[in-house]
Amino acid sequence: MSFFKKLKEKITGSNETVTVTEKFKDGLSKTRQSFTSKVNDLVARFREVDEDFFEELEELLLQADVGVETVMELVDQLRWEVQRKNIKNTEGIQSVISEKLVDIYKDGEELDTELNLDNELSVILMVGVNGVGKTTTIGKLAARLKAEGKTVMLAAGDTFRAGAIDQLVVWGERVGVEVIRQSEGSDPAAVMYDAIRAAKNRKVDVLICDTAGRLQNKVNLMNELEKVHRVIGKEIEGAPHEVLLALDATTGQNALIQAQTFKEATNVTGIVLTKLDGTAKGGIVLAIRNKLNIPVKFVGLGEGMDDLQPFDPEKYVYGLFAEGLEKEADE
Repeated sequence: MSFFKKLKEKITGSNETVTVTEKFKDGLSKTRQSFTSKVNDLVARFREVDEDFFEELEELLLQADVGVETVMELVDQLRWEVQRKNIKNTEGIQSVISEKLVDIYKDGEELDTELNLDNELSVILMVGVNGVGKTTTIGKLAARLKAEGKTVMLAAGDTFRAGAIDQLVVWGERVGVEVIRQSEGSDPAAVMYDAIRAAKNRKVDVLICDTAGRLQNKVNLMNELEKVHRVIGKEIEGAPHEVLLALDATTGQNALIQAQTFKEATNVTGIVLTKLDGTAKGGIVLAIRNKLNIPVKFVGLGEGMDDLQPFDPEKYVYGLFAEGLEKEADE
């Protein structure tokens, strides 16, 4: 049985799984129209899988922001697989490419995209530069956790950006969760301290903390995040339980640079890749995983409240190759 057929069987087991899978399909439509249509054209032009085919495939993967190192690893694995299976023509090669994309993302590990939440008060620290959809992500994540039956509180720790506190308050009202805040220009660490005390008093399950994204250089960023970390860790042992970095998928390789900076500044435990539905270069997911070894925990697949979804590499690959997968799986 081909990888496509196995994948379709795996991700169409329940109504809930089908709904989420369709979100990945819809959210990755721009990447699919760009990248996958070019792969299909490439397969149509080449009858044989030869060196010229691999060179053109490399170029397509680079255009999709998969990243140089990831592309080289992927193509090397494809060459080996083609040789091992004695594949001569391009028929069914998309299925092999899909399988290798999943393998490279997983890298032999069982990936845990679940949030690391404690039995009592769990603290999630959200970091990222301005404009990446950080506040929106906090709101959607709060809604998601609340729908799972958890009590949630928000901390307005971005006291530097004009309007950041008000924006978070609006999301709090929309979702129906309390927002702990101080005035603009206040010390973010003081906001965190107040929020933790309030969360403990109200017996909240999860506290999601916003942070500043407009610090002028890496030293300021590191100092600010270190201070916030210290205050949180002093009040709750082992906290923050998650440090989620919001990255804008539409910025491509710039997102990688941001991720590297934040990784050096704080212990990032997971990536939230926003606006994946707005880019034709969805390969950035693979570049982030391969280059930084940080799991992508959530992806933004649209504007809706439930369009923030846990990342699943198999559903992601399905979203990339949906039409070809469905055609082959039905044959």
